[in-house]
Amino acid sequence: MRSSSHILPLGVLTALLLSQVCSGIKWLALSHTPASRPVNQTQHCKLLPGMVSSQAQLCRSNLELMQTIIQAAREVKKTCQKTFADMRWNCSSIEIPVNATKYRPDLERGTREAAFVYALSAATISHTIAQACTSGDLRTCSCGPIPAEIPEPGYRWGGCADNLNYGLFMGSKFSDAPMKVKRSGSSANKLMQLHNSEVGRQALKEALVMKCKCHGVSGSCSIRTCWKGLQDLREIAMDLKSKYLSATKVVYRTMGTRKHLVPKDIDVRPLRENEMIYLHSSPDFCTKNEKLGSVGTQDRQCNKTSVGSDSCDLMCCGRGYNPYTELLVERCHCKYHWCCYVTCKKCERNVERYVCK
Repeated sequence: MRSSSHILPLGVLTALLLSQVCSGIKWLALSHTPASRPVNQTQHCKLLPGMVSSQAQLCRSNLELMQTIIQAAREVKKTCQKTFADMRWNCSSIEIPVNATKYRPDLERGTREAAFVYALSAATISHTIAQACTSGDLRTCSCGPIPAEIPEPGYRWGGCADNLNYGLFMGSKFSDAPMKVKRSGSSANKLMQLHNSEVGRQALKEALVMKCKCHGVSGSCSIRTCWKGLQDLREIAMDLKSKYLSATKVVYRTMGTRKHLVPKDIDVRPLRENEMIYLHSSPDFCTKNEKLGSVGTQDRQCNKTSVGSDSCDLMCCGRGYNPYTELLVERCHCKYHWCCYVTCKKCERNVERYVCK
């Protein structure tokens, strides 16, 4: 009988399994880390799934940062699924069981979907770290710097800016680490992953906007205190979704003495820094195909009155759809009482829904 001392904990086993995967986003497996599991001792790092050795080393030297990175992994999954909820590919590829050895093929083959996930992952980890500095969750950083430009009359710099510089530095150091491991995946895939990660960070830089708070007698707003803050992650994800829809297909081609990624159909121009790129075409995601990473759209809810990607015609790929009735319970007949509460009744209504055949 084998000694129980040779049985690895689930987290360690998962980390070893995922370490065989060439994907640079395997750190997203951190989203499975239970909220109750602390990361306050160096030995805890080896219990975290999905990290390469350089990421584990970063964990050991920045224990406090790991809870923020774990939160970022959860945010990537949640934001990706919300952003693509109305499309055939609804980011289901990122929903991987904790003990799985790899992601779905559409995220391993250098597809347009992989491009989006890499860009979103890079943006999200830096976004989460930058705001953790602002909120005081990290002792290793504080508010971002005061802008050098002089504000307009009636405005003044103050508040606590999001520390984008620290977020970008630590975020890229962690998320790019797998793509810089030797003998880890093809050169073409790694170049694509690094490019799209930089696209995500560029979108994050553009999302740093001026935010202000009014001051003055009786709300006159005679003076505004302003700082540089990041837009909501959902807005950044929508910007990246636009780049996903207009992504450029590339090939790995010798140019001079080295190989580079160049546009497949437009050889007259180099790649732009802010455009998303992909190596392989995606399936249509209409039917289930494990080899291609498609889960299909059967039983997906669709919108009968829409003309967009969530319409029953497009979502169901011409297969048709089935109606069903759902009972909704909502607050209604609400009344405001002075001072200061609201009372409501509960109303029920039947709503017709539709799902793809």
